[in-house]
Amino acid sequence: MASTGTLITVDAKPEQLTIDPARAAVIVVDMQNDFGSEGGMFARAGIDISGIRAAVAPTARVLAAARQAGITVVYLKMGFHPDLSDLGPPDAPNRLKHLPARVGETVTAPDGTESRILIRDTWNTEILTELTPEPGDAVLYKHRYSGFYETELDAFLKSINVKYLIFTGCTTSVCVESTIRDAMFRDYSCLLLADCTAEPIGYGLPRSNHDASLLVVQVLFGWVSGSSELLASLERQLVASTR
Repeated sequence: MASTGTLITVDAKPEQLTIDPARAAVIVVDMQNDFGSEGGMFARAGIDISGIRAAVAPTARVLAAARQAGITVVYLKMGFHPDLSDLGPPDAPNRLKHLPARVGETVTAPDGTESRILIRDTWNTEILTELTPEPGDAVLYKHRYSGFYETELDAFLKSINVKYLIFTGCTTSVCVESTIRDAMFRDYSCLLLADCTAEPIGYGLPRSNHDASLLVVQVLFGWVSGSSELLASLERQLVASTR
C-alpha cells in the first residue's frame, strides 16, 4: 500500500499517535471459539470468558471502520497440527503449559459436531461468529504466543508496506503482549485498544494482568488507547475526505 497522505491522530497514552491508514493493519489476536465461546477450551476449564465476550462488540466496530478506511485486517489464530508436531518436544515449556489445558483432546462442539481443542481447522479454532473474517482479510495460524514466531506475519506485513499495528484480541498479557513485544523489536509502531482486549488472569483483583500489560505497553512497547478514540479519528478523516 502506498501512503494516501491523509493521516489520523489518535488520542492515546503516553501521547497522541499519528497513523497513516494506508500503512496500518488491525491485528485480531486469538478471538476464536476456544477462548471466547461456551464450549471452548477456556469455558470448559471453568475460566471466566466474560471479559473476552465484552471485547467482541467494540472490536467488531473497529473492524468495520477499519475496512471502510482501507486498513488491512489480520486475524491470528492459535492452533496446532492434528499430530501436535508443532507443540514442541516432550520437555518443551510450550507443550508442558498446554497439555493441562487438554490441547488435542476430542470434544463435541456446541453444534454437535466432533472437534478438538486448539487444533487447526476445527470448530475450536474458528474465529468467533461476531468477528467472522471478510473477503480481503488475512488469516494466519500461530503455534506460540507471539504471532511472529515461525509464521508469515512479518513477511506479509512487509509485503504491503505496513508500519502501524492496531491490536485487539486475547489474552492481553499473553498472546497480545507477546506479539506486541515482537512487533516493537521489528520496528512496528503498536497501538493497543484497551477495550478490545481482555485477560482472565487476575480479573477482579485491584490490578489485573490486563492492567499491568496496558502499563508496560504504554511505557515501553507502544501506545494504548480505546475503540472510541480510534473511531473518532477515523470519522474525522472520513469527514475531511468528503469536503
